[in-house]
Amino acid sequence: MQRILISACLLGAKVRYDGSDRLCGDPRLARWNAEGRLVSFCPELAGGFATPRAPAEIMGEGGGQAVLSGQAQVLEDSGRNVSVGFVAGAQAALQQALDEGCAYALLTDGSPSCGSSLLYDGSFAGKRIAGQGVTAALLESHGIRVFSEHEIAALESELQYAAAIRPGEATT
Repeated sequence: MQRILISACLLGAKVRYDGSDRLCGDPRLARWNAEGRLVSFCPELAGGFATPRAPAEIMGEGGGQAVLSGQAQVLEDSGRNVSVGFVAGAQAALQQALDEGCAYALLTDGSPSCGSSLLYDGSFAGKRIAGQGVTAALLESHGIRVFSEHEIAALESELQYAAAIRPGEATT
């Protein structure tokens, strides 16, 4: 059975920077959770951050991959550099995914950790740009396919395809 690392906030954990969740009510998540596929994880908590915490955005071009290579930084709205914590959280997420046999990740888009296709632009003005967060970039660089909460149907298709080419896998 293919396992999925999932942002804890998508399962209702109140771990977001403002103490909220981003509960996703898609019935496929409930089914996958009942099947034991989902591995809940919050890279920001694993990186040592509290809830609530100051908002943070990636400053500089290149998104999460640039943070991992030291070419960009994650800064709080106060200007404090919190890149070390974001990288530590991403490394912990990767280790958890590897330990649990996760071939896929379902992450919260827009987050400086979990954003799979969109990030905030670093101005703290609510403007989104294309890019990946630190955790999403690290997972993908290690062969773990990353999907956002808006791509659950695509993830389901990927799971079905993987099961078709590897008989014996559960299909959904």
